[in-house]
Amino acid sequence: MTAPSLPASEADSGTSQAVRAQLRLREMVLAGELPGGARIAELAIVEKLGVSRTPIRAALMRLEQEGLLQSLPGGGYAVRTFSERDAADAIELRGTIEGLAARLAAERGAPAGALAEARECLDAIDELLAQPALDDESFSRYVKHNGRFHSLLSEMAASPVLARELERVVSLPFASPSAFAVVQANGPRARDMLVVAQDQHRQVLEAIDQREGSRAEAIMREHSRLAQRNLREAVSSHQHADWMPGVRLIRKRA
Repeated sequence: MTAPSLPASEADSGTSQAVRAQLRLREMVLAGELPGGARIAELAIVEKLGVSRTPIRAALMRLEQEGLLQSLPGGGYAVRTFSERDAADAIELRGTIEGLAARLAAERGAPAGALAEARECLDAIDELLAQPALDDESFSRYVKHNGRFHSLLSEMAASPVLARELERVVSLPFASPSAFAVVQANGPRARDMLVVAQDQHRQVLEAIDQREGSRAEAIMREHSRLAQRNLREAVSSHQHADWMPGVRLIRKRA
């Protein structure tokens, strides 16, 4: 005899609690409320978030899979820290996967609807960049459109394998497409850097549309170089820590 299953409402509630716990725990890690290297006190998290241990444990397991936590030999989890090389490698991996996705999209032929939506994203970014400077609201909109554009590039490849691997790497806060955009928005050459990135967006979309696979791949690999440069600036100064989730988890070079 099989065990009775939970009612759908109870199962959905448990899943929802686990998702909310995961999001809140991620915020706590990235905001420095749970410092790098610190052991996670499960009971304290249960009390702080006001949920049972089951969703907390599910959330901790998911954050370990994302790479933000590491399991400890004696049980439990600790907040991971990353070397600058770790962060650079993650960005390089994203550029490699996105480059492959762009090449496959070009070679296989991207859907017209996806190309049209990608152009709309870039048009919206152009409007933002027409401003002399980006305020907080404009920057948030930039991050939204930039993230959606990169998601569309992944979708155009029509490869569940690539999409899955890209989702894994961009879950690390410093490897997401907009992770270091705040450096571009607040640095001395702010607008120039954003304009360069936007020009690369336009070029890769054109290459995909023209079925130029090698060119599309090369552009996306080069695109990740901007993030590498911003990483070096952010780690060297840490002046953007309040705006950049995850930068506190990156250790400076000795």
